[in-house]
Amino acid sequence: MRVALKYQSLYTVKIYSIINMKELTKQQLKVLTCVEVYLNKTGFPPTRAEICKELGFKSPNAAEMHLRALEKKGYISIQSGSSRGISIVRSQQSFEQSSYEMPVIGLVAAGSPTLAEENIEKRIPCDPKMFSDTFDYFLKVKGLSMIEAGIHEDDLVAIKKTTDIKNGDLVVARLEDEVTLKYFKKSDHNLELIPANKDFSTIKIDLREQEVFVEGKSVGLIRTH
Repeated sequence: MRVALKYQSLYTVKIYSIINMKELTKQQLKVLTCVEVYLNKTGFPPTRAEICKELGFKSPNAAEMHLRALEKKGYISIQSGSSRGISIVRSQQSFEQSSYEMPVIGLVAAGSPTLAEENIEKRIPCDPKMFSDTFDYFLKVKGLSMIEAGIHEDDLVAIKKTTDIKNGDLVVARLEDEVTLKYFKKSDHNLELIPANKDFSTIKIDLREQEVFVEGKSVGLIRTH
């Protein structure tokens, strides 16, 4: 299993946990933007009164309420006893990136394209730059065929749609109406789709007799539990 072991050493450094992003309200986002603009233009954060003037709030209490909500959600920190004691922890840009949603593909309906609407279980917020390469969707793992590579059932594998596939890549391959996640190994007209579980057999294919469509390769993994 040299192919699998080679890939596993590259793969396991890219394991992430899902972060349940706490969304901002429109008013909270306006306040966060106001603080950022002030910092960029003047070098210091606004006072509550200045936030009220910029955003049309009737009292400093309204600004304070939104600031405390931003602090609770981890976007700013507030220093007590200072009218300008506001610092940015996470920017508006990071909020916009975290609001970027990627589809999660579950069991693929027979004969349908992987990204067909009926195959999309849900969409989850994530930073599109969370992995070292771009990706197009998450594939929800079913079964235990890749368990020895640290890929468990219900994990989400980030898939990049590409034809640039090399031996040792973890790929999504379609065989007739079945979609499978396996290591890729090709020699001339022979293709092997290799599991990472000794209880599962390698799928061996003669490309002269059977057509296989490789839809893409894995660029990362999210551990869901």
